[in-house]
Amino acid sequence: MTTLIALDITADEVRSGRITPEHLAAAATALREDGIVVLNDVIALDHIAALREKMLADVPAYLARTDAPFNFNTGNVQQEPPPFAPYLYKDVLLNEIVIAVTRELLGDGLHNGFYSGNTAVSGSGQRQPVHADVGQLWPNLAAAHPPFGLVVNIPVVDMSAENGSTEVWPGSHTDTTVCIQQGDIKLPPAAVEARRAVSPPLQPVVRAGSVVIRDLRLWHAGMPNLTDTPRPMIAMIHWVSWWPGEKVKFPASEKAFFAHPVLRTDTEFVEGPINYIAHGGAYDVQTG
Repeated sequence: MTTLIALDITADEVRSGRITPEHLAAAATALREDGIVVLNDVIALDHIAALREKMLADVPAYLARTDAPFNFNTGNVQQEPPPFAPYLYKDVLLNEIVIAVTRELLGDGLHNGFYSGNTAVSGSGQRQPVHADVGQLWPNLAAAHPPFGLVVNIPVVDMSAENGSTEVWPGSHTDTTVCIQQGDIKLPPAAVEARRAVSPPLQPVVRAGSVVIRDLRLWHAGMPNLTDTPRPMIAMIHWVSWWPGEKVKFPASEKAFFAHPVLRTDTEFVEGPINYIAHGGAYDVQTG
């Protein structure tokens, strides 16, 4: 394939919070077969603009940390969106269209156990190694099992190969040679080249206000940002009911915000300021 499945969600769907059966079926099929789908224009652009302004302003503070949370190289930094008002939006954290899609794959009891993100910054010129965040839950499977975790990515700027759109490998989530027990999430070069011959990778173009949902097992890699402007992207993980999630700190005053009949957010409500800039740590930074 040369493009990802991108669904044009209508304004009526967004306004009502109800995805059409046709769009729901198409999204579910794309996730099962390709491991990834794009839902176009499901988040209000003024919400995206506010998050973009704040996250871009926060980038220097992350890079100034002596323990900056780089992922594989200094061109990709883990960056959290601000976890407090006025930067909490229902259509970001509790988007009804997104929840309908993830529920279709994961069933009842799904929960969000992650609220962070990654930012591609200019200068390093390095790409990440191809990796899978998590592999299959069991080794030596004859066929891949159903999904247990779906990443919900929200770019807050228009995303393309030029500014470091994540390289994704469609269909790789069904590869049964990669399992959770292996430990190292990086893919061996021989496996990458074998996969390339079957289904080469893509760097999708995704406009701000859209959402990318991908299977946690999908092979992917952060790519260099060739522009002078950082490319922030928010990340959440919707988990199947029985998978443990990580609790995310939010102000105690926001408890009512997270009440939802379908999606539970794994929260730790705290009093006082949250130093979110200090969260996260470096992962497997490559020096060569």
